Amino acid sequence: MTLLDITNLSLSIGAFPILRDVSLSVQTGEILAITGESGSGKSLTALAILRLLPRCTQVTGHLHFEDQDLLAMSEAQMCDLRGGQIGMVFQEPMTALNPVQTIGAQVMETLQQHSTLSRAEAREEARRLLTRVGLPPDRFPLSRYPHELSGGQRQRVVIAMAIAMRPKLLIADEPTTALDVTTQAQILDLLRDLVHDYGMGMIIITHDLAVVADLADRIVVMRKGEVVETGSTPQLLAARRHPYTERLFAASKHRPTLPARPPANPAQPPLLELRNVVKDHPLPRRHLLARAEHLRAVDHVSFTLHPGERLGLVGESGCGKSTLTRAILGLEPCQGGEILLHGTPIDPTGLTAQQRRKMQVVFQDPFGSFNPRHQVARLITEPFHSVTDAPVGQERSDLVAETLRAVGLTPEDAHRYIHQFSGGQRQRIAIARALITRPDLILFDEAVSALDVSVRAQILDLLAELCTAYGLSYLFISHDLHVVRSMTDRCLVMQSGRIVEQGLTEDLFADPQHPYTQRLIAAAPVLPDLQTGAA
Repeated sequence: MTLLDITNLSLSIGAFPILRDVSLSVQTGEILAITGESGSGKSLTALAILRLLPRCTQVTGHLHFEDQDLLAMSEAQMCDLRGGQIGMVFQEPMTALNPVQTIGAQVMETLQQHSTLSRAEAREEARRLLTRVGLPPDRFPLSRYPHELSGGQRQRVVIAMAIAMRPKLLIADEPTTALDVTTQAQILDLLRDLVHDYGMGMIIITHDLAVVADLADRIVVMRKGEVVETGSTPQLLAARRHPYTERLFAASKHRPTLPARPPANPAQPPLLELRNVVKDHPLPRRHLLARAEHLRAVDHVSFTLHPGERLGLVGESGCGKSTLTRAILGLEPCQGGEILLHGTPIDPTGLTAQQRRKMQVVFQDPFGSFNPRHQVARLITEPFHSVTDAPVGQERSDLVAETLRAVGLTPEDAHRYIHQFSGGQRQRIAIARALITRPDLILFDEAVSALDVSVRAQILDLLAELCTAYGLSYLFISHDLHVVRSMTDRCLVMQSGRIVEQGLTEDLFADPQHPYTQRLIAAAPVLPDLQTGAA
């Protein structure tokens, strides 16, 4: 039975066409994947189904949900439909949840809005729903707030809200983009089970073909607001007829070629050395006279990074990767151990100006790490603000132009603002900011996790080129095991604040020894082989 039927859907915002003659359908009990690069129109197609569009939007075509014409329905009718018969899981759970309401109250709100349940009945149903999505009340009380949960746990709350009324159609917009591989696998298994148990149809929107290779029944590929290819998942992955689909597939499996690592000099001290580093986070007191308690986020971590080495750090969300990064950058004091850069200890109160010049960082969200009021020339020279011998005048302008060219941009981009660039270009600017002081070490903190596969491939190629041109040494922190395998010589695996396994990257991935490493690698999504179509 056809649950959703979209025929020749076109959408424009003001004078700008966004969607052009989009046609697709979803059957009851079917999982349909919509994939494509950022800006291809995937999310706007989902928002058009829910009629969550700007006022200046013009929509034409046919959009039917069962026997209902969605484009002809009133806003009051759509309000009954949203959350009742059509559920939505948004990409970023922290923005989809109300930070000042408990998770129990937010699930109960959906139930009370679309049913006649009493408050007590809604509370009991909320308990059942949260248990169904893996958040049992004995471990995750309904009184918790969103900020007290991890990213994967928050996404489970959003899923509980979306399925509260057992909708006939569930739309999941990039539900696993920012999640680590094991949490991602759990969320995908949960969505598959919900479709099977409730008999609903589902649309999953993603830019990564590997995520839906084993999940979706059919795949729709979108590019620049148009559907360029559609078919059953095995058929489409085995015979990619459109060149764009072929490029997406190749980008998902892309592995850049890194230059050979220079041999380590035994007489030279490591570039970065950690000795039994300990970092505790204080926990709130249970009551006024209770003893102060702490959560150990980093537990006696030790490792070295030598000049010219590319070191990877992987682990689930909450394992301590980001806390360790902040400690290395001198942003948070440690409770024990020692961190040395070029053999010189990093002061617990922060890095010196010289140390900051030698060590830079590239953050996960490039847009959020820039001041939108400043032009690129000022943004990428921010590392010079803490040094006394920074170049000035023409020398500074020449250095900005040279650095922008090194990351694949033009000197004229120095006079533009950050909002005028795409996501991939912003990440190039973030890399330019890290490069401009010619640092000895760069920390990449989930630097490509939010990028679509084609842009990610471009950034990885750029890093490989910079390794050749500048002999980069870096610590690459990521939950994407495919990327870490491509970009590092040696890899560390972190679990619950400890390094549980380390070794040469290829050896570690080919023959993992620790059970946790084995689970991580087994959970990573894998595309079928390009030639044979076999997994």
